[in-house]
Amino acid sequence: MRAIDLSNISWHKSSYSNTDGGECLEVSDDLLTTASWHRSSYSNSDGGQCLEVAAGIPSLVPVRDSKVPAQGTLLFTASSWSVFVAAVKADGV
Repeated sequence: MRAIDLSNISWHKSSYSNTDGGECLEVSDDLLTTASWHRSSYSNSDGGQCLEVAAGIPSLVPVRDSKVPAQGTLLFTASSWSVFVAAVKADGV
């Protein structure tokens, strides 16, 4: 498994964390802003079928609509994404 560089990510202590060192969970709301997004080869120049996938995040496959990237990202496990891609290929899409 490849390591991902998390040094440029903004981390925020969870509101569930306490001051005595216990329950210290940190979360990031900008992890995917550092991702390297790649547009699908099926995308076209007139704005249709614009799917982007981010590579380099171990075990996860982030997917978003390139026309509205701020609208959100879907996260798939690598194995479920492989099953999806195989099913699409099998249907000849």
